[in-house]
Formats: sequence, C-alpha cells, structure tokens
Amino acid sequence: MDLEKLRPYLNATIASISFPQFKNHYQGKIRENYDLADGRRVIIATDRLSAFDIILTSIPLKGQALTQTARYWFDATADICPNHVLEYPDPNVVVAKKLDMLPIEIVVRDYLTGNTGTSILTMYKKGQREMYGVKFPDGMRDNQKLPHPIITPTTKAGIGDHDEPLSLKRIVEKGLLSQKLLDQVSEYALALFARGQEIAKKRGLILVDTKYEFGVDSSGVLTIADEIHTPDSSRYWLESSYQECFEKGTSPESFDKDVVRKWVAAQCDPYKDPIPVIPAEFILKTSQVYVGAFEKITGTAFALPDAGEDPKARIERHISRYAGV
Repeated sequence: MDLEKLRPYLNATIASISFPQFKNHYQGKIRENYDLADGRRVIIATDRLSAFDIILTSIPLKGQALTQTARYWFDATADICPNHVLEYPDPNVVVAKKLDMLPIEIVVRDYLTGNTGTSILTMYKKGQREMYGVKFPDGMRDNQKLPHPIITPTTKAGIGDHDEPLSLKRIVEKGLLSQKLLDQVSEYALALFARGQEIAKKRGLILVDTKYEFGVDSSGVLTIADEIHTPDSSRYWLESSYQECFEKGTSPESFDKDVVRKWVAAQCDPYKDPIPVIPAEFILKTSQVYVGAFEKITGTAFALPDAGEDPKARIERHISRYAGV
C-alpha cells in the first residue's frame, strides 16, 4: 500500500487501551484481554511492537493487520486444529473461547536463522551444536534450510522476562505437559506449519519459522489460540530472491518485524543499552510492512479504517455489548 495512504494514521496508534466497565483484565505483550463471566474472552490487539523482551514502539494499524492476518489463517487451518475464535466485532478484536493456556510456546523452524537469544542461529554462532534436543553439524551457514522442520519450545515469559529454551524431553521431565498432550501439540504444530508453508509458497513466500500457543478448552480439547502465521509470530522471506541472497551471504528479503529488530540491533545492544528513538518515517514504513504483509499473505486488499475516528472510541463502541456479560 502507498505510504501516503498510511500517513493519516501515524498519530492514531493504540499503545494502550483499557475499559473499566470490563472486569478480569489481563495485559499481554501486544494484546489486552478481558475474561467474561460466560466463559468467553475479549482480546484487543494494540499497535505495540515487542522484541528483545521489551515494547519497542507502536506501529500504526499493526493491531488490525495482525488480527485480520490471524483471521485468515485460523480460517485456512480450521480443518487441522480447533481454534479459539468465536466472532470478530471489530477489526482489532476477536471474541474467543477462554482457554487454560499451556505453559510453553511452540516454535517451529525450518531454517538456521534468527537474532534473538533463543534463536538457533544465535546459539549456533556461540558454538552450540545441540539445541532444543536437536544435534546440528559443523559448517552450516546463516539462513540455511534445515533437513526438515524442527520444534524448538521455550518457556512462556512475561513482559520484561526472557523466554528460555526447552527440549521436548525436558518438557515432560519438568512435568509441564504429559507425553500424550505433548505428542498432540507437536502433531498439530507440524501440520499447521506444513499448511502455512504450502499456502505461503503459492503467494511467493517462504514461511521460515513461527510460534504457536495452545490451550485446553472447558471440554479438554486442545486448541490453537493467540495468533497464527502473522508477521509478529512468524518470519517470512520472498521465495524469488532467497537462493541468490543465500549464495551471496546476504539477509533474505523479508517483511516481518525483523525490519525493526535489525534496525534496533544495529544501533545498540538491545538487551543492555537504552533503545534509541525510532524515527517517525521508519515507523510509518514499518506500518507499510505490516499492511503489505497482510495483502501479500492473504491476497486481499487491506481495509483502512475511518482515519477521522479515534480507534479507541471505535473499539469501545463495537465491544460495548459485552460489558457486564
């Protein structure tokens, strides 16, 4: 989408949002959650951008782009795994089944890449050759494809805390999940990833890696929640240029939040140093990345909201009927 079409939204980001008429509030890194008494959950996607275990900034229209991208993928994978979706009262909001969330995050990876502390490339460059219970040979290169997708679980850290790597074996040893439940989670995760890669390929994309969060509903059914295959939870590369970039040793072309992560990492050590102010034009261009990602992934045009309406007022208007439920 043209950058100038996004400029009116530069000062209309949703950094935080709260509604006192709703009870049982829980704040995640990106989303605000309200549990209703009838067993449903109202989930509002803000425009916050999280990386390096902190909130870096807010990106215009990011919350809408994430919600609508996840909506596309929940629909496209509903035959593989139950999901938490009940309805969408607003472009930034999903009303979902309340779940008992599993205490781990499941990350599926198909390439040796990444720049966070839990990425396999970061650990590989430090000399580690066994990660997440998987052995890696010497001589691998940045962004090299793995023989097959692997599951690399982590602990589920809160805001400001660090995720920690886990192996599948360790998950059972620590009593985090039973072997039976872990097997089902693994089966779902690999099947969802395969579907994601299949559809991404049709769009000229490579789904490189992704994070899944699962929970169990009131009937004991394992269910996918949060988001799926969005630019926040996944890494995508352009398939047409990947091989050339790999052979040259340059970073593959992408349109996920690695854009921001790489900029910040080039300015400072984000785990130790203060984060510099991200320029307004860069924030606007990042909004273009998220909107463009939605359009590229789904093959549909992004529906711009009314720029004259306060997004918080719009959301409140659309979810007011759930207050007191």
